[in-house]
Amino acid sequence: MESTQEGKEKWKGNAKTEVIGAKAEQVWPLLEDFFGLEKWFPTLSTCLPVEGISGKPGCVRFCAGFKTPVDGNDKQTMNWTKQKLLSIDPTHWTFSYSIIDGNVGFHSYVSTLKVQPKEDGCEIEWLYEVEPVEGWRLEHLDSFIGSGLQVMAQRMQVALKIMEEALRAST
Repeated sequence: MESTQEGKEKWKGNAKTEVIGAKAEQVWPLLEDFFGLEKWFPTLSTCLPVEGISGKPGCVRFCAGFKTPVDGNDKQTMNWTKQKLLSIDPTHWTFSYSIIDGNVGFHSYVSTLKVQPKEDGCEIEWLYEVEPVEGWRLEHLDSFIGSGLQVMAQRMQVALKIMEEALRAST
């Protein structure tokens, strides 16, 4: 953990998952669509552009509708965040973003997502750091990101397989 200005230790974590049968160059365009996260991330119902052009550093998206591991079943408030793309490197299939506003209590949150080729597909890695979040434990965040990333990979794998089968059938 890294110390913040107030002396608190930052939480750091990462999650990895494989997209079997899909090449990194197939997965990257799905992941780099910064304004299209709701297609892939479970429980996220809305992802809209706020400013800028998707994929250009400085663009901002609004994400809403997700449940977190610490939300009770009786929670009436919709969770939301505004997220800013900090950097993107299509050559190395990586980008970083930060949460700049929201109602889930994340402060100084920064994530980096990477796609890496593997022999039988590719791997997506999600690294993150954030100041400790009131009402959460680091395990909650690890679980939230890890399970979300697994569903994202599964959805991408299915979508790419459907496209491949459709293209094969049309020839």
